[in-house]
Amino acid sequence: MEKIKCQCGHQNPPGTNLCASCGRPLTEKEKHQKLADMRYEGTARRSQTYNKSVVDKIWNFFSSVKVGIGIIIAILVAASIGTILPQQLFTPAYSQGADAVREYYADVYGTFGSIYHFLGFHDLYSSYWFQALIGMLGISLIIASLDRGVPLYKSLKKQRVLRHESFMKRQRLFGAGTSGSPDALRQAEKKLKDMRYNVRTDKNGLLAEKGRFSRWGPYVNHIGLIIFLIGVMFRMLPGFYVDEQMWIREGETRAIPGADGYYLASESFKVETYSGEGDEQVFEDALNEVGTVVKNYQTNSILYKVPEGSPPGSTENLEEVKEYPIQVNEPLKFDGYAVYQMDFRLNELKSMTFALTNKETEESRGELTVDLDNPQRVYELEDGSTVELLGYYPDFSGFAENGAPETATPIPNNPGFLVRMTTPETPEGETSFIVIRETIEPFGDNEYKLTFQSADTRNVSGLTVRKDETLPILILGGIIFMIGVTQGMYFNHRRIWIQEKPDGTLLVAAHTNKNWFALKKELDQMTETASLPGYTDQQEAGSPAKKEGEKQYDVS
Repeated sequence: MEKIKCQCGHQNPPGTNLCASCGRPLTEKEKHQKLADMRYEGTARRSQTYNKSVVDKIWNFFSSVKVGIGIIIAILVAASIGTILPQQLFTPAYSQGADAVREYYADVYGTFGSIYHFLGFHDLYSSYWFQALIGMLGISLIIASLDRGVPLYKSLKKQRVLRHESFMKRQRLFGAGTSGSPDALRQAEKKLKDMRYNVRTDKNGLLAEKGRFSRWGPYVNHIGLIIFLIGVMFRMLPGFYVDEQMWIREGETRAIPGADGYYLASESFKVETYSGEGDEQVFEDALNEVGTVVKNYQTNSILYKVPEGSPPGSTENLEEVKEYPIQVNEPLKFDGYAVYQMDFRLNELKSMTFALTNKETEESRGELTVDLDNPQRVYELEDGSTVELLGYYPDFSGFAENGAPETATPIPNNPGFLVRMTTPETPEGETSFIVIRETIEPFGDNEYKLTFQSADTRNVSGLTVRKDETLPILILGGIIFMIGVTQGMYFNHRRIWIQEKPDGTLLVAAHTNKNWFALKKELDQMTETASLPGYTDQQEAGSPAKKEGEKQYDVS
């Protein structure tokens, strides 16, 4: 596309509405407008000029304000739907794996829960399609800013003092006439400088300007939002953001999820409650009403690290980093990570001891202890008797349609055991299914049974592992965004042009991007000081003169 040559000789890029040099209108539409289009200084915008190639169409799509608003609405709608059901982080099945989470939504919320999970609303902010929306919003902000900001910057940077008379007459505030002072331009320049305008002069013209930086407020907003969105998207990358839960039992050493190479050992767990005695007597009445109130719960832990050079997954020769009592609001911190005490379970079953006894004589053939974390396959007893563990169901929930036992979770809340008992009297073996307070003999009455003797329990700590390397990025984006808001809301760009024609007539024009009342007030002060002609607000149809007796000038 060829450049547009103005009558003044200046070459303007295709799509320009106002000549960047003199301000003449260059298009038929612009020539028939009463007021000049000063939104982007009449500059050419790529999205309104080129529309042929695929790149042009993509650019034009994302530069559209309507498209940007549509993306924002889609994000808001998605975020709203994401609040209908709990996010997976707050479900009981979260720590049990993806399959357990899917089954949880289907069991608890039915068909709607299954669809909710399938569409990714259960983990909304980490879903790929939601991140794609965030990325599209970022692309829209970048393209829209470049499409408008770059031409505007070039136009404002190169604006001339002297403008064509048609440009002056098509400003919203315009006045023409003779001055009562022979040195009107000098007096106007001095007054404008007193009002903190940046004044430039050229021959018989003057341009006063201040507050140009306010024009960049929206673009600074965009920069802040883009940085913020980059921080949000970085959370999808490994190592930038960790928010994991881990349950660790007393005496157990486990790898810390999300913190490769680190292990945590729980030496003990304790819970302290308010007793209402001594210094706590002030709480006695409240405790009598509500009962037990937890004062403190903490995990006495040891942090370990895998030595350098160890093969992946190796747990040998772990190096102790430090001991630390993890309490509420007092997390264990290391290498950018923080481990918080969030929950606990008391008296979880650790092991169960049974005796193999004769149902009639109650004679014992010996005892066996089942480790509920790692049960043995076969237990050898006295006189060659054995107990074979055919099936272990940590949280027995019932029988399936085919009669097979099922477990709800891998946590030993309600252990169930399918066993085959063999003794010298019963060499072919007898089968029983044992749960707490109940024994089922599926093949008829047995001669022997497993009699419960005792159980060992332990406490379990619920910890949350967090790391957020994106927080500084999010804070930076928020600060920059607020700077842009301040620029755009509390400041404005004001310009005043004064030119003297050869016949002595003075032309006065003014423009601002907002707050016209303040600009008029300053223009009144300058007009009175320098005895300049009065002006008219041409946007107001049939606008009267600013002062009684002022002459109305034809600006057509």
